[in-house]
Amino acid sequence: MIDLRSDTVTKPDDRMRAAMAAAEVGDDVLDHDPTMAKLEETVAELLGVEAALWVPSGSMGNVIALMLHVKRGDRFLAPAASHVISSELGAGAWLAEGMPDPLPWDGGPGRPTPETLRSAIGGPQPYFNLKTTLLCLENTHNAAGGTVTPPDEYARLVAVAKEAGLTVHLDGARIWNASVALGIPPAALTVGADTVQVCLSKGLGAPVGSMVAGSAAFVTEARRVRKMLGGGVRQGGVLAAAGLVALENIDSLAQDHANARALAAGLTELGWDAAEPQTNIVVAGVPDVDLALAQLRQAGVLGYPLPGHVRFVAHRDVSADDITEVLRRLEKE
Repeated sequence: MIDLRSDTVTKPDDRMRAAMAAAEVGDDVLDHDPTMAKLEETVAELLGVEAALWVPSGSMGNVIALMLHVKRGDRFLAPAASHVISSELGAGAWLAEGMPDPLPWDGGPGRPTPETLRSAIGGPQPYFNLKTTLLCLENTHNAAGGTVTPPDEYARLVAVAKEAGLTVHLDGARIWNASVALGIPPAALTVGADTVQVCLSKGLGAPVGSMVAGSAAFVTEARRVRKMLGGGVRQGGVLAAAGLVALENIDSLAQDHANARALAAGLTELGWDAAEPQTNIVVAGVPDVDLALAQLRQAGVLGYPLPGHVRFVAHRDVSADDITEVLRRLEKE
């Protein structure tokens, strides 16, 4: 099988496993594991923020941010089909006790226009209406096909939110892909955000782990909430060592993007309705998702179901030759 379901299926390579085995460790809950501390400082510098905190998953990182940003019953806005709305089991409502409200993609795939955001926020409200306090953005936007929000558009959305007194959280699980696609540092994509979550276990290849980052004061409180949610780890340096090696893989994402473009072009030639990708995610429209997935599996290829579409994700464990082989197999079907 050639597994294109997600970039989360990658396995740590020998170099990463060796770093994990040799990691200097301590009890992170009691004393702050030294390798974990190094990873957190490194990520904070890359993102241009004061501090960062390792968390087991991006979903935990997002919900920690929401728990600290919204009060019970507060409304938070996010582009439609954002991960915080559709792929985290309602944690924003259940644990953070916020009211999610999706924004349409009228500014391009995965993003609203500033005008739509401004209209959604609205003006002064009577006390019995929802109080809007938070904007969540996602870059790249997974469900939209790994689409990138350019810095100028992102800045306009942040400006509208700030003018209205909203806090901004950036779900940057694949911010590394956006950074490589745009040819700019990750820190250029976090300007104005109060907090940001980034993932180490997708395209970068770590077996587990994400980071939630922001001000030092935010991270102090985030550490408490992480413990509340059961995310405190002991000898976390074993996992942090994998994260440090993963950060060395950022530049290699360009190959994943190239492989995704080759896949999309090949699928289009074979008659698939495949959108040209901006990063490593290819989304293809199909009339019957279950049938398409079954046909793919029969050909030895794994895809991921989306409403009316199949998603293919290029990643570091799939080579250019593998992409060629996928297209060869599908041509025979």
